[in-house]
Parts: sequence; C-alpha cells; structure tokens
Amino acid sequence: MKKCFGIDLGGTTVKLGLFEETGAVLEKWEIPTRTEENGKYILEDIGNALLGKMAELGLSKEEIVGAGIGIPGPVMPDGHVAFCVNLGWKNVNPGKVLSEMLGGIPVYGGNDANVAALGEQWQGGGKGHASVAAVTLGTGLGCGIIMNGKIVSGNKGMAGELGHVTVNREETEACNCGNKGCLELYSCATGIVRLAKRHLAASEEASVLRNLETITAKDVVDAAKAGDSLADGVLEESMDWLAQGLMFVSYVVDPEVFVVGGGVSRAGDFLLDKLRRHYDRFMVMAAEKPEIKLATLGNDAGIYGAARLALDL
Repeated sequence: MKKCFGIDLGGTTVKLGLFEETGAVLEKWEIPTRTEENGKYILEDIGNALLGKMAELGLSKEEIVGAGIGIPGPVMPDGHVAFCVNLGWKNVNPGKVLSEMLGGIPVYGGNDANVAALGEQWQGGGKGHASVAAVTLGTGLGCGIIMNGKIVSGNKGMAGELGHVTVNREETEACNCGNKGCLELYSCATGIVRLAKRHLAASEEASVLRNLETITAKDVVDAAKAGDSLADGVLEESMDWLAQGLMFVSYVVDPEVFVVGGGVSRAGDFLLDKLRRHYDRFMVMAAEKPEIKLATLGNDAGIYGAARLALDL
C-alpha cells in the first residue's frame, strides 16, 4: 500500500506524519521550526526529516504517493506564498522546493486552517460529510471551508477569514487587523477575556473573576460551569456573536456540518449548547440546520489534512 506524508508547519514546531492511503497514521514526530534568517532553514529541515524517515524505514520514493503541507499564511492555488509573517517568508513556493529535495515526489501546500479543516472532514469530527466548515477557537478565530471534499481557498487564498467578518458596527476598539467589530474580538480565547473585562467593568455583580489577577478563557468557562452568573453571561454573549458568524457562513456556502475546535472548544457541549441555541435563533430560513459538532483530531488535524491534500492528486 502506498504512503504519504503530512506536514503541519507552525511557528514553533513542525509536526510530521507518515500515513497510509486509508488514513491510518504510521508515524508521528516533530522538529523545531527555525525561523532565524527569515526562515531560510525551514524547508531544508523538513526535507531532511522526510528523507531521514524514508531511509530509516527503507522506503523508496516510488512508495510515497505525495506529501502535503499546511502553512500559516495565504497560499495561492499554485502553491506560491507571497508572505508568511510568522516565518519571515516572502515569495516562496514550499511545495516546489520540497519536491525537488525529495527527488520529484509531488508536494502540495495549503493554508494551515484550511488544511486542518480538511483533516477534520476526512478523519475527524466531520467524517462522513462532504461539506464541512471547521471553526477554530484559539488565540484567534479561524475557519476552513470544505465543499464536496475540496478546500475552498478563494481567488487569493483569503476564503474562510471568518474571524475578520464585521459583526458589530458599534464597536469602538480596533481588531489586530485594523478594522472594528470583527468576530475575533468576541469569540476566541482573547475575545472571551476581553468580554469578561468589559462585563466586570460595566457592573458590580459578584463574580469569582474579580479575585483573579489575570483572567483566561478557561477561567471564564470554569466559573460559568460553577454557576457564576457574570461569567455565564460572558459566554452567552460570545456564543451569540459566533452564532451570527455561523449564520453568515451557512447562508453563503451551506455546509452539512460545523466542526468546532481549538483550545476554547475544550469546554465541550457546555459551550456548544449555548452556540447551538443562538444559532437556531438566527437560522429562521433553514428547514434543516447544519449540525454543530466538536472537532476530534486536536493538534493532529493539520497533519491529517496535509496527508489528505497529498492524496487528492
């Protein structure tokens, strides 16, 4: 049975996986991401890591059907990366460089959020569905859209930037992107903390959050689970904003299912039940609403999706 590699390129580490065509993972390992000198060593390190694994396992290049790589930035349809701020890259085609290092094994690149979404659609929370929108609630808010088993990347690789859709035109504070009222301001880990501070400043309601020197999204979730009314109100508002964002996605691309992952999703159905309730309130036109499920692959979603990218030749 032929094999493929999945590569998830992060700012700190590169996660790598060797897969069978069935989706079974055979090996997983990591190497550091060397971002010094504008990331000039990254692709060389990845290529050497893959060649080393092939030598270790006695695999010829004829046994490898391809490799895929998820990249933290916009990726053009031909694999070209104009810039990648976290890595220091400018005008690089990672797939082409790696393919040359690997003796002609085809290598395909995609935006890391989109690739992770493909992983969840293939072997994770969206398995069994051809059209999936995967929302990642981490430090920021990402979204990857898969339609009929294919990544929707858009004309310039900007499709799925749900975190920077304007949901609140009354907002006065700017998002990191420079706009105001972006969904990311309310419905990711940093957004939940920001809402918590606003709620605390706007009232004198008792809350365990007032006793904390620093507040995290986990603190807010834990307090809400313990019955803290103010913390629960923060999560209700956060999920209300997110439900509005999912409504936009639903009416534009109509996915079969939403898969929610990222660190905030560890709150599980306690959080998703709030999201589902608000989402149902917004989706008045839909007779059958997409299901909202938890992601299941965790930090491995990227290597699974990259492997699937390699198989989709």
